[in-house]
Amino acid sequence: MNVSFYKYQGTGNDFILVDDRDKTFPKNDTNLIHKLCDRRFGIGADGLILLQNDEVHDFKMVYFNSDGNQSSMCGNGGRCIVAFAHFLGIIKAETTFVAIDGVHHATIEGHEVSLQMTDVSTIEDFKAHVFLDTGSPHHVQFEEALDTLDIKSEGSRIRYGAPYFEAGSNVNFVQRVNDETFRVRTYERGVEDETLSCGTGVTAVALAMHHLGETQNTEVTLITQGGPLSVSFEKNGDGYKNVCLKGPAMQVFKGELSW
Repeated sequence: MNVSFYKYQGTGNDFILVDDRDKTFPKNDTNLIHKLCDRRFGIGADGLILLQNDEVHDFKMVYFNSDGNQSSMCGNGGRCIVAFAHFLGIIKAETTFVAIDGVHHATIEGHEVSLQMTDVSTIEDFKAHVFLDTGSPHHVQFEEALDTLDIKSEGSRIRYGAPYFEAGSNVNFVQRVNDETFRVRTYERGVEDETLSCGTGVTAVALAMHHLGETQNTEVTLITQGGPLSVSFEKNGDGYKNVCLKGPAMQVFKGELSW
């Protein structure tokens, strides 16, 4: 079987994109997806995304982590699929699409994609960290030694530990630069390692920093290993609404899958 694929990246968070409007891709083949995402035996990516038709919206996003399992929302993946849909001519400057966590609105101008994220109703505040769900679950904690921290080891310990256990959580380590800028490094479940950037992760960090009083700004810059992203939002009671993730999403190359 031969299928065309496209490789996209958003601040170093990279994905295999497949136009699956004819629904021929074997999405239940976990081993195949895992192999395609493998950086030595496959194409190499943090995840694989199918673009499918939807009866109501412009398209449907189906996201798989690099372990081959379908997963929760991916913010950078969402921005990349918007760029992909624009490339395919499905959309123009704006779009509404559906993902596992619901409906998303997005706009694209050049390589910049602005993606509306899900509203957040609550943030759980613990002594050493906060927890919130921005379409995917996120643990957020401060870390002064961000450059030397073993992200994979410490992230894995937290991801599999109490109270997350097997279901797990993504883990974000944060360093404050100033009132409007924060550095972030993220361990992603499903990848089981650090990724260069995580869209739902930086979104979680931005909201967490505002919640904790570390910033008064309602637009925050997050510096990831793969580059800067911007998150804007509005306070809504104990939570947040009109949350928007903005940054670049670019096509890297095209190829053919054969199996």
